Amino acid sequence: MSKKYEKLAQDIVEKIGGSENVSTLTHCMTRLRFALNDNIKADQEGIKALDGVINVIESGGQFQVVIGTHVEEVYEEVVKHLKPLGNSDVKSSKRDKVGRLDKLIDFVSGTFSPLVPAIAGAGMIKALLALLLLFGLVSRESQTYYVVSFIADAAFYFLPFLLAYSAASKLKCTPAMAMVLAGILLHPSLIQLRTDGKAVEVFAIPMQLVNYGSSVVPILLIVWAQSYIERLFKRIIPDSIKIIFVPMFTIIVTGIIGLTVLGPLGSFVGGYMAAGFELLGSYGGWLIVFLVATLWPILVMFGIHHSIVPLSLAQITTLGYENIIGPGAIISNISQGVAALVVGWRTKDSSFKQIANTSGITGLMGITEPALYGVSLPKKYPLIAAMIGGACGGLYAGLMGVIRYATGASGIPAIPLYIGENIWHLYNILIALVITAVVTAVVTYFLSLKYEKETPEQNKVSTKDEIITLKNTVITSPIKGNVIPLKDVKDEAFASEAMGKGIAIEPSEGKVVAPFDGKIVSLFPKKHAIGLLSDDGIEILIHIGLNTVRLNGKYYEAHVVEGQRMTKGQTLITFDLEKIREEGYVTQTPVIVTNTYSYADVITNNSIAITDFNHELLVLKV
Repeated sequence: MSKKYEKLAQDIVEKIGGSENVSTLTHCMTRLRFALNDNIKADQEGIKALDGVINVIESGGQFQVVIGTHVEEVYEEVVKHLKPLGNSDVKSSKRDKVGRLDKLIDFVSGTFSPLVPAIAGAGMIKALLALLLLFGLVSRESQTYYVVSFIADAAFYFLPFLLAYSAASKLKCTPAMAMVLAGILLHPSLIQLRTDGKAVEVFAIPMQLVNYGSSVVPILLIVWAQSYIERLFKRIIPDSIKIIFVPMFTIIVTGIIGLTVLGPLGSFVGGYMAAGFELLGSYGGWLIVFLVATLWPILVMFGIHHSIVPLSLAQITTLGYENIIGPGAIISNISQGVAALVVGWRTKDSSFKQIANTSGITGLMGITEPALYGVSLPKKYPLIAAMIGGACGGLYAGLMGVIRYATGASGIPAIPLYIGENIWHLYNILIALVITAVVTAVVTYFLSLKYEKETPEQNKVSTKDEIITLKNTVITSPIKGNVIPLKDVKDEAFASEAMGKGIAIEPSEGKVVAPFDGKIVSLFPKKHAIGLLSDDGIEILIHIGLNTVRLNGKYYEAHVVEGQRMTKGQTLITFDLEKIREEGYVTQTPVIVTNTYSYADVITNNSIAITDFNHELLVLKV
């Protein structure tokens, strides 16, 4: 198992108040979702400042740490630093005061979030099958279609099993027993009783025979009952025989209550939900799609978008199609991806350009947190443009009654989910996405004319546009110290070369000098990092130390300003090396070529272990 996120995991656990402050932990596709014993103990600003953390959100009774698409790897490291969860006796006044609505949102989100990958994967298999049918590669009568179809349906038919395990984990009762209760609902003998159509009683209590396949509400009610019944038997049964009789009585009592009361009640509620969905589709379906397409970024921002997933699942399992989340979410995600890409094209900040381009592509694939927190919220105008574009596309899709035939991702790969009995749903979602992309791009561009203007200092550098022809170039060292391969830097964002190729230096002197003639394109407010552009078109980022943003500029002094011309060897930043180390920070300093993509290769000088100012450090080949 990779250890690359071990330090980040340690820092998160420490700043969240330690292992003893964590009641439960789950994760979705981009976030760690904590239930804390005392939210006051968590250092929210400290966690936000960690390299590798996009944002922190408190919503629905959860403390959510936004990581990105690699959240599962971080989750695995975080779990290693936690004590067994669910046994804390700590109670805080803040947690006791969590409202019923927040508790409900926390339960729903915590139950459904872990299931999203399985459900999305099954939905995408349905999309693949739809494509195979569309292009005539398989027929509905073929064995291939039959087998792939039940592979895709398995996650939905056996959804009660998945929900049982997840809900039991959330309610702190035994997941294995919850899955046994789900098995009772789907047992072939119960199905046979329903097929026979005869009246059934258990201990003289009449049973209403219901089809529980693909159901949602019944198993949630049953596991909720299990959480109380199991605790009751644990309290009254002697310790010496608990291991035998607690499971026995829990299963038999909860099972009978489930079959006679809670299961039929859940089915009754589900039936009314289905009727409600049909009514909504007849009279106000367009409004739902429009609102979701417009407001989806806000729902994501506050971490409550997973709370409406149960409605989506209930709709598709009862009606065979879905429009509560799918159409609106894909339209919104495409709008955010397009907005980020336009910002990447328009911005003059080379480091921000790379963030915008990368997060824009990720957004088009359906994961928008990097674009939302890395681009839209910091600059604000891309969020406005994306919501306007999403509203236009959502209005069209809503009025056309667009639906999807399976659940899955909400980006370009999810388009096949709209292939089904009526091919016009596919055509209309494509038209809606084109409307969204065009409107978003145009609005983002015109807003960028106002918000991406060059600063006066930048205007002094050049009074006319320049066309720079790249050429083979040597970059000399901006820092004196020991050379470190980038892969050995103790920060995955740099070590993975996600920000570009380069090298790192362990400084022996607290000074950064200009490695070439050019200009300062960005100087971070905390003065721990600086972006440079050479007259030959080289863009580099020098990041002095790791996680040093938390020093808030202490021990750093800038000798230049953003937009200023510089000459090779000129002092740019000085810093108190020993003081920074005394504060416990790693002082490894990455030197990154942020426009690596413009060069055929970036070659490091492996012939030196110690470098001085103006020693050859990197060679760029075109």
